[in-house]
Amino acid sequence: MAHPPTVTTDARRHHDPQRRGFASDNYAGVHPEILEALALANGGHQPAYGADDYTAHLQDVFRAHFGPRAETYPVFNGTGANVVALQAVTDRWGAVITPASAHVNTDECGAPERVGGLKLLTVPAPDGKLTPELVAREAWGFADEHRAMPQAVSLTQSTELGTRYTPEEIRAVSDAAHEHGLAVHMDGARLANAAASLGVPLAALTTDAGVDVLSFGGTKNGLLFGEAVVVLTPGAVRGMAHLRKLSMQLASKMRFVSVQFEALLAGDLWLRSARAANAMAARLAAGARAVDGVEVLRPVEANAVFARLPHDAAERLMKRHRFYFWDEPAGHVRWVCSFDTTEQDVDGFLDALREEMAR
Repeated sequence: MAHPPTVTTDARRHHDPQRRGFASDNYAGVHPEILEALALANGGHQPAYGADDYTAHLQDVFRAHFGPRAETYPVFNGTGANVVALQAVTDRWGAVITPASAHVNTDECGAPERVGGLKLLTVPAPDGKLTPELVAREAWGFADEHRAMPQAVSLTQSTELGTRYTPEEIRAVSDAAHEHGLAVHMDGARLANAAASLGVPLAALTTDAGVDVLSFGGTKNGLLFGEAVVVLTPGAVRGMAHLRKLSMQLASKMRFVSVQFEALLAGDLWLRSARAANAMAARLAAGARAVDGVEVLRPVEANAVFARLPHDAAERLMKRHRFYFWDEPAGHVRWVCSFDTTEQDVDGFLDALREEMAR
């Protein structure tokens, strides 16, 4: 039997693989099962731009979770997924109602507006969640040519503030939006974490709750790269294939995006990874609450912990374990756990937190 060739590379490791932080689940590496899937898809030639066997099979993988009408379009990243999805449910004069804290409004450098060519109509949502009442605040002026026309709502699951929608809350927002003739988009970068926390299938928070188009997250749950736009109501969107290309989100070697999602969703890897991250966030929050001078600001409903502590202690702690200020003047910080966060990581961070708070 022929032996595989020895693999050599001029690349060198430039980081300590034992060092972990709590800044973002984007900091984590690639899940070993995802790396195995990438190797499985490597070798030989496959058609480019999504005409490969892996992307064809991926449609059935997503339909097993989101229903028989689901149409899946792999893309490179979350901002791209959101821009493509929102373009597909709006006209050039269209607007999207979303919480002021939503990622599409605060963290995408204006891409939905500048690249997508749409208007964001933001509403205040202290817990990060849309409600029917908040939708109604901006769902007006449809025939006013002087105002961008509301055509969609965008909600985030779990939210930028770490909160989660229940299926009933999403259904209420979807029903209100549809009554106004608006499509419903979900930014599901951390949908897996919300579903794992609530103990419900992915469809319960999307297809069954009236969501029309979904940006489904992979990178934050162990993928090397790649997200997916999942069309749940085909009649609600237009031109997905063309918009994906126009928005520079069409991968030439798409098999390497698609096979990652197959590894994530064909079994329970998505759920195992999300449960692990959520459990470590709960452990971190419980430990932080016991530290004098630290306030956990809200219940931990997914994999993020929001806390308040003195500014100088936070700055010292950041030098030992990476994380971000969320609202620096108020002393608010955000700690995020990943699929590979361990109990030892959390306990080491808590030891450092106690030391810095005692100084």
